[in-house]
Amino acid sequence: MSEMDDLAAFAVLIDAGSFTVAAERLGCSKGQLSKRISQLEARFSVVLLHRTTRKLSLTAAGAALLPQAQVLVVQVERARQALARLKDDLVGAVRMTVPVSLGETFFDGLLLEFSKHYPQVQIELELNNSYRDLARDGFDLGVRSGAIENERLVAKPLLAWHEVTCASPAYLEQYGEPGTPADLAAHTCLLNSHYSGREEWLYHQQHELLRVRVSGTFASNHYNLLKKAALVGAGIARLPSYLLPTELADGRLRWLLRDYQTRSMPMYLVHPYQGGLPRRTQVLADYLVDWFKRSGEALDRL
Repeated sequence: MSEMDDLAAFAVLIDAGSFTVAAERLGCSKGQLSKRISQLEARFSVVLLHRTTRKLSLTAAGAALLPQAQVLVVQVERARQALARLKDDLVGAVRMTVPVSLGETFFDGLLLEFSKHYPQVQIELELNNSYRDLARDGFDLGVRSGAIENERLVAKPLLAWHEVTCASPAYLEQYGEPGTPADLAAHTCLLNSHYSGREEWLYHQQHELLRVRVSGTFASNHYNLLKKAALVGAGIARLPSYLLPTELADGRLRWLLRDYQTRSMPMYLVHPYQGGLPRRTQVLADYLVDWFKRSGEALDRL
């Protein structure tokens, strides 16, 4: 143990650049620190440092030993953080921001289920389609669509969704079912006003891109409102697959043009990069990843 302590002290000394600063970090005197380094040199029968009044410099032996000593310091810090997380009770608040439609679809039942297992964890959930800087705005977790390019965020896959073209049986009975994307031009379509190109729907088949101009009398930037409009027979909608498992399963909406591929989008659970999450945040993150994995398997069976 003394040898490990001396190795750690050596790594701290080199990082600090002086005996004075290193002794302060280690909570010992300069004399005690100098003795540790001398003991280390004696144990290995080498000289590790060139000591001058102005600076410290490594000998060849010191340069060879330093990476191993630094690894030891990192491992000790990781062990300390792991123990700290174990001591961290599952009590307190976790702030989270998610897209509106995802929150409205999943998170009421999901978080109710989580709270039954962890009743002392308080979850503050914000539904917002705007970009939120998690660290700046004080959020512990968030859900993001598409590629995660922020190097300050850690991202874990939650689910991959695709757009489903759908309509109610009542609408299809009255107006007929489109057999190809081109047939949509003759139908009333429910448009997503969130997208600038909302009147152009894209499909793929056998590496061919199909662009279809559509039109309709109703548009909204709210997925759940578009779903409600489709359910009452107001037109044909394109909606995320995660919104529709119940309605497709019970027949209230029918999946159209299934032979044609539509846009797909991955979703990620993200959190600011840090050495270790508080236990309550880590437990919730693990719970969400597992819950969405199970939900994705249910979607794949449709």
